[in-house]
Amino acid sequence: MNVPDLWSPPEAQFCFAATNNSCPRKARPTYVVCTMYLVMIGAIVTTMLGNMAVIISVAHFKQLHSPTNFLILSMATTDFLLSCVVMPFSMIRSIESCWYFGDLFCKVHSCCDIMLCTTSIFHLCFISVDRYYAVCDPLHYVTKITIPVIEVFLLVSWSIPIFFAFGLVFSELNLIGVEDFVAAVDCTGFCVLIFNKLWGVLASFIAFFLPGTVMVGIYTHIFTVARKHARQIGTGPGTKQATSESKVKATSKKESKATKTLSIVMGVFVLCWLPFFVLTIIDPFIDFTTPEDLYNVFLWLGYFNSTFNPIIYGMFYPWFRKALRMIVTGMIFRSDSSTSNLHPAHP
Repeated sequence: MNVPDLWSPPEAQFCFAATNNSCPRKARPTYVVCTMYLVMIGAIVTTMLGNMAVIISVAHFKQLHSPTNFLILSMATTDFLLSCVVMPFSMIRSIESCWYFGDLFCKVHSCCDIMLCTTSIFHLCFISVDRYYAVCDPLHYVTKITIPVIEVFLLVSWSIPIFFAFGLVFSELNLIGVEDFVAAVDCTGFCVLIFNKLWGVLASFIAFFLPGTVMVGIYTHIFTVARKHARQIGTGPGTKQATSESKVKATSKKESKATKTLSIVMGVFVLCWLPFFVLTIIDPFIDFTTPEDLYNVFLWLGYFNSTFNPIIYGMFYPWFRKALRMIVTGMIFRSDSSTSNLHPAHP
């Protein structure tokens, strides 16, 4: 029987058979390769379609043109770009253990990978600032979180990661001190971003741990204040200002729900990316002995964060579910669809 030939590929394989310095190609059973492609292609398509739905919803419906939603729109754009520019090429590299797209695009791909990851967490950091003012200082929210302020948030969220990613990769500061290791593992078809001890710690701190710590601190304070407001509203005396108080209560409830949703988005982000950044710090200190498959598992766990975000929106945001329904059914093409009411009558 030839079953072993079908399910177990030959042992010695190379990325470029005609090249002397070709990298070895990892041999995987056919069923493993098929399963990996199915899972990763499914994640890429889901990420692409889900974030495209968020982008269309916020951009098209005028009722969703709020400061918070513009940040969400920009973050969805980041996740969408990740699914188009980064994930497909990472999929082939992860499964085939080879890079077929040249050295220059390897650097560009690495830059986009770092940039989009850092951009996502910067967005989440500024979203937490937006939520802070919405819940903790609602009376001054509309005067402090204005469109020009959001534009500054977006400028910072995109410009700093771009300079950080492209500057680091093309200057090769991350390779200082590990040149001998890079020379030893270098071969045709190799494309892995290697960090020395300094930049392994520094890059993880800048892109993840510093803004992540800020977000956790802000959301902890937000939840404390939100509980305090809820108790005050719940125990407040009945007065002639009942109508005004009812509006405040409804607004507080709406903001608290939005804050919980965005906190879940942040929590999922931290859980998805934490293992990868911990590994990035540890790997140089253990002489880069991390197994390739473990690295890929943690990397794709991070990528899956971009898949989860629109799913979370669909679970917790009624406006997104209604907007998605209008997109799928084609109602979005009606001339008056952009002015549709997407929010429930009684929040």
